Amino acid sequence: MQNVIGIDLFSGAGGMSLGAEMAGINVKYAIEKDAYAAQTYSYNHPSTIMKNIDIRDIDTIPQELINGKSVLFGGAPCQGFSTSNRRTNNRNNSENWLYKEFIRVLNLVKPDWTVFENVTGIVEMESGVFWQGIVSDFINAGYTCTYSILNAADFGVPQRRNRLFLIGSKNGRKINLEPKANAKIVKVRDALFDLPELRNGANIDVLAYNCEPDNEYACLMRNGYKKCSGHLVSKNSKYVLERYKYISQGQNWKSIPINLMQNYSNPNRCHTGIYYRLREDDASVVIGNYRKNMIIHPWSDRGLSVREAARLQSFPDSYEFKGPLGYQQQQVGNAVPPLLAKYVFEKIIEQM
Repeated sequence: MQNVIGIDLFSGAGGMSLGAEMAGINVKYAIEKDAYAAQTYSYNHPSTIMKNIDIRDIDTIPQELINGKSVLFGGAPCQGFSTSNRRTNNRNNSENWLYKEFIRVLNLVKPDWTVFENVTGIVEMESGVFWQGIVSDFINAGYTCTYSILNAADFGVPQRRNRLFLIGSKNGRKINLEPKANAKIVKVRDALFDLPELRNGANIDVLAYNCEPDNEYACLMRNGYKKCSGHLVSKNSKYVLERYKYISQGQNWKSIPINLMQNYSNPNRCHTGIYYRLREDDASVVIGNYRKNMIIHPWSDRGLSVREAARLQSFPDSYEFKGPLGYQQQQVGNAVPPLLAKYVFEKIIEQM
């Protein structure tokens, strides 16, 4: 296969880059503002030049990086586009305009292909006008565009997570991204069963596995490893742990006695994702900010470890996350599931 060069903007911890590499793309350059995410990226992608810098300070891309076939990809910070974040879901939020920096760099690089990834809420924002403007910017930059909303669970990821992918071709080609027919759902149980048994507040990073893998997904994630990192769990207060006891798999905060929810001004207005205990016999709900949402382990009364969340995102166990625990949790939750990204890039490779 011909050498295809990749450039990752707003790379985060590197979920999209990992998916691109799995598809055979040589990712040579990445830009990420957050220092801890950049540290994680560099550790796991040592051959990629990582620029730990605000993208607004980038005014050139080394031309030697983009000789031959190339693809520029990434997703501008998406919190402002989320349908669950109405407070910042508008054009007055400056973070919602960072996609313009993606367009600016796109015009600098002029790659053969581009992939713009984001939350699905961006399509609905301001009755679709904002999204139409984004697509027009890509078209004006010289790209033929198609876009699709894909659910990670359809591509081997043990998590129901919808993401939007806009694909742009410099050569007038279109790619039809479709869910795999009759895709097998990877269950939470298969993703987590072989990992170490942990307690609330677990703080030993590297541990051996609990048992041998007994399913294809666990084998894929382990890849022969005997131990791995990331077995870190937030330490919840006693009153939080007491709430966990009332929640069965597939249930949320509504199962908690009202007298245990007095610190909420109006418990009945809690989001449905708060205090959700994962079902072991199905794919996970969206991981996202799993610490803040108090997502509960399916059979232990505690939150998820970094490694457990990474498994639900399809990061292999060899992937190590850097920085304080809160930052590691954020890196995992913000990432594009690598197996989902892999599918998108494979489709692009087929057209090259």
